[in-house]
Amino acid sequence: MKNGQSVEIITAEGQRPQTSWIDIVTTGRAKAAIRRSLREEDRGRFVKLGAELARAAFDHIGKKSSDKALRTAAKMLGLSDESDLLARLGSAELTARRVVETLYPELAQAVADEVDAKQPLIGLTADQDFRRAPCCQPVPGERIVGITYRGQGVVVHAIDCPALEEFEEQTSRWIDLRWHSGRHAPVHTVSLDITISNDAGVLGRICTLIGEQKANISDLTFIDRKPDFYRLIVDVDLRDVEHLHMVMTALEAETDVAQIARHRDLSRKP
Repeated sequence: MKNGQSVEIITAEGQRPQTSWIDIVTTGRAKAAIRRSLREEDRGRFVKLGAELARAAFDHIGKKSSDKALRTAAKMLGLSDESDLLARLGSAELTARRVVETLYPELAQAVADEVDAKQPLIGLTADQDFRRAPCCQPVPGERIVGITYRGQGVVVHAIDCPALEEFEEQTSRWIDLRWHSGRHAPVHTVSLDITISNDAGVLGRICTLIGEQKANISDLTFIDRKPDFYRLIVDVDLRDVEHLHMVMTALEAETDVAQIARHRDLSRKP
């Protein structure tokens, strides 16, 4: 451009700054504004994730993750407020277990025992078999419900699984279930949809990151190969929803991971 020229700037409604913009803009003021916007967006996402992790952890000991409880825990941990606590939970700087132990040390110790991997659920009769729904792959810490199948026992779904819609008029088949409190074995497989850079050593680093979170890769399938990126489904064996979040947070922080999401496939309904 030359001095005196005019331009029309067309803005997209709802557009948010992207990390890559920092390398494009030249002024310090623009760079600072982009970084500030990215921090605010990340914080909101982390607070939301932290709230769900806190809810799951408090449910395990029969308590509610109320604002007052979180505010008290934040104060005891030297944090500014409950929002700061939730943001740290969501970004994996703080574990939900530590929050629970801070407020209820005796209760936290009482539920620290290992849960029997063959009987991780409360709400089933002694003669009822169960299996996790392959469409939503629920893990301990998530709200769940059971659906009975003739000759197949009970299929356990996450409470927000879209597949449950077809059973809305069949309430007699629904069973109230919840996970046992305590430490679950890392046997709950979750599929992760990951897009990574097509570069030497990237896949190896991804596998190492997952291993560093004490998670085992049970399967790996490439579903798209392009000159500049790979998209793959990675099956990871996990303990609970907090373990899942730790793995996903570690992968999100890797610069060569372009995108990561929990893979849910409704075509795999029971």
